[in-house]
Amino acid sequence: MQTPQRYWFPARSYGWRWGFPNGRDGWLVLAVYGLLVVVGIVFIPPTTERELFTAYMLCLLAALIFVCWLKGEPPKWRWGKKDGR
Repeated sequence: MQTPQRYWFPARSYGWRWGFPNGRDGWLVLAVYGLLVVVGIVFIPPTTERELFTAYMLCLLAALIFVCWLKGEPPKWRWGKKDGR
């Protein structure tokens, strides 16, 4: 018997996006992302190394989106809850 898959990032009710994490795994991913952003700000100053900092941030964002894609609910456009609320 297969156990139901638990998503780290549930879908939002409206739009095409993921919501806040619903477990420690998702929160850990966001904490590491935030820590890496701070590390980038400290070690690659955006005021002097603008291109390198931008490339670093885009790579971090791509990695976060990739994790959300793998561990989140499948993305699709949502128009709200099906029960009419």
